[in-house]
Amino acid sequence: MSILEIKNIKANIGEKNILKGLNLSLEKGKVHAIMGPNGAGKSTLSKTIVGHYDVDVTGGDILLRGESILEMEPEERALEGIFLSFQHPVEIPGVSNAYFLRTAVNAKRVHEGKEELNAAEFLREMKKTAETLGMKPEMISRSLNEGFSGGEKKRNEILQMQMLHPDVILLDEIDSGLDIDALRAVSEGINAMKDGERTFLVITHYSRILDYIEPDYIHVLKDGQIVHTGGPELVAQLEEKGYESIGAAG
Repeated sequence: MSILEIKNIKANIGEKNILKGLNLSLEKGKVHAIMGPNGAGKSTLSKTIVGHYDVDVTGGDILLRGESILEMEPEERALEGIFLSFQHPVEIPGVSNAYFLRTAVNAKRVHEGKEELNAAEFLREMKKTAETLGMKPEMISRSLNEGFSGGEKKRNEILQMQMLHPDVILLDEIDSGLDIDALRAVSEGINAMKDGERTFLVITHYSRILDYIEPDYIHVLKDGQIVHTGGPELVAQLEEKGYESIGAAG
């Protein structure tokens, strides 16, 4: 059963047409990976799903649980359970990591008809989760991503993901710039979220993170379209023969 369906989506960034009738169905509870050459449209796809202001959708539709989300604002899509880990997380000086995340968590809880967490409850949960990711305690009170190393930013994104309990998790090059220890910690954080219900879309240039998180499906994105879908064995073919070994979309 699909939780997210992308139907013939066409999208521009500025004057440039990036997505050219892209079709993709994300099966509930599965890990989907998207690979493709530079400029294929991978990051544009993730931005399109979350409703990023950079993207102008000119055709097609995106359905979450069978309902179109194209008219929803980004924050509405987040409340409905879509989470995006950005390739380059933004820094927000003056806003503490804890305050930002508690606001987001409680907004989602209210949307779901649950009681808000008070400060003590939230901090207890955040500290426990941060510890499992190997994050230093002082990162909780620091300004959001300000002065964080690349690995710290990525760990922080996984912390947000684990605290928000999203249904559809988009990871846009979460492995970019990570050393082996940070990659392992991030991968363990992702694997801890696998429960047969949550759906992952992992966008990556490299296969190394796929060794840790074991995708169910590999989708190849070229020139704004998904041109091929296969199992995990497709990674080895791409590494050996490159993207030129995969033809254009039919």
